[in-house]
Amino acid sequence: IYVPFSVDFLRSLFSRTLGLSPGEKVLDELTLDGVARYILSGKCKNIICMVGAGISTSAGIPDFRSPGTGLYANLQKYNLPYPEAIFQIDYFKKHPEPFFALARELYPGQFKPTVCHYFMRMLKDKGLLTRCYSQNIDTLERVAGLEGEDLIEAHGTFHTSHCVSFLCRKEYSMDWMKSTVLNAEISLLNYSHFVLLWMYFFLDIVFFGENLPARFFTTMKMDFPRCDLLIIMGTSLQVQPFASLVNRVSNSCPRLLINMEKTGQSEFGMGLFGFGGGMDFDSDKAYRDVAYLSTCDDGCMALAELLGWKAELEEMVKREHALIDSKDAKTKDKEANQSSRSTGAEAGKSDKTE
Repeated sequence: IYVPFSVDFLRSLFSRTLGLSPGEKVLDELTLDGVARYILSGKCKNIICMVGAGISTSAGIPDFRSPGTGLYANLQKYNLPYPEAIFQIDYFKKHPEPFFALARELYPGQFKPTVCHYFMRMLKDKGLLTRCYSQNIDTLERVAGLEGEDLIEAHGTFHTSHCVSFLCRKEYSMDWMKSTVLNAEISLLNYSHFVLLWMYFFLDIVFFGENLPARFFTTMKMDFPRCDLLIIMGTSLQVQPFASLVNRVSNSCPRLLINMEKTGQSEFGMGLFGFGGGMDFDSDKAYRDVAYLSTCDDGCMALAELLGWKAELEEMVKREHALIDSKDAKTKDKEANQSSRSTGAEAGKSDKTE
């Protein structure tokens, strides 16, 4: 059968009709070395990082979808109808106790930021980071030194809680949440206590079935058009609308994926014609997407080495972890002293009673 239209003709037609023509090739080669040379060239000044659970696994926090080790594969003890239910708002309203039990296991203060977190901190310190868009709720970006203005916590955060009343909306701190709720034992005896607490306050976490924060939508409209390097790390790019952010940058903006496997690739039809719609690492039309397959920590350290930042990054991780250890030791000593004084006071009361 004779087909009068060539692929090139159809590509040109779709380009004109949909505005999907490939952009200028910025990288001299589609490798990590090419990305490093681009950053060092001085032409790269507005880097956006998109990150998911994979950047925190080396801290001891499981990701969601890894077979065997992921969070969804290890929720049997909560007797859920299906794993994702623990993060669905309708299920939480009826059965809040599984989420609170899980929150106690994952709550901030037990984990240290990773090499990847501190690499993003270095980008900030060097004036290159426009913003980090994170799917994570563990607050490790904040612990590493990113501030509220540096972050879009797309799926919410443990950092704050709010009263659910529209007439109040009082903010509660992370320390209050930990002491009031997460230190309590979850059992049938205090189940009503948890239901009552949920009626009055709620963690600032976005459940499935809820809208993302308004700031996510307003800020992305400003950030992504001026982005000149998008770094995607530790995410499967399966959850919308976060995953679609990869297509918000200009057609000329290089995109670097640091992940254990390739993800976010173009749909077949779009990839066939060399357009956007996702990442294109392997086709003969690939011109801006780079995949570096490794752990996020190894990928960031490899990039730091190419940039001449490796020693600086290693020193930052060592220094910051030492500060966290020192702070934790002081906190434990303070708690031990308070416990000792409390025990002594109780003993004194007992002696007087007798």
